[in-house]
Amino acid sequence: MHLNPIQIGEYIQAGRKELGMTQAELGERLNVSAQSVSNWERGETLPDIAILPDLAIILHCSVDAILLAGGGSGGFRRHVMVSQVQEVLNSLDRMGELLGRDHFVYQCILDALNKRMNTTIEAAFSDPHIFDVFTVEFLLTCVQNGDYVDPRDVQAHLPPSKARDYLLQTIKDQGIR
Repeated sequence: MHLNPIQIGEYIQAGRKELGMTQAELGERLNVSAQSVSNWERGETLPDIAILPDLAIILHCSVDAILLAGGGSGGFRRHVMVSQVQEVLNSLDRMGELLGRDHFVYQCILDALNKRMNTTIEAAFSDPHIFDVFTVEFLLTCVQNGDYVDPRDVQAHLPPSKARDYLLQTIKDQGIR
């Protein structure tokens, strides 16, 4: 495993800020100086291994999440990002363009998705709101199947909506930070 001190520092800083804590407050809870926290967040040093479990508890995440800067699986099947799901939906639309919307393979994929999801997925190809709802639906399925979906990625890449709020609540209920 390759550790990236800059990314780890950014992850610690984002978690600290999400909790509304100052560097001094985090340092106090860990019995280290604010300067130590500052050094971590700038990627100049890493937290001592003995501090990591307490830091993980404070930041509501795992030690793996800290060391992998939120990018690792941390016991999950895989890390799925909003952009990946959107790419899948765009690729499906592109397949219809390339093969033709009446092509057997394209129709089989659509029929399976429409049946499984009780919907018409092609509506997502022309309506940005429906596209976002399908993105959320795909991400919900990923979370339910044991995949890691970072709530910060969801907040950064999906516009506010009831569907997004439901996804974020589901992520939180699964204990994902």
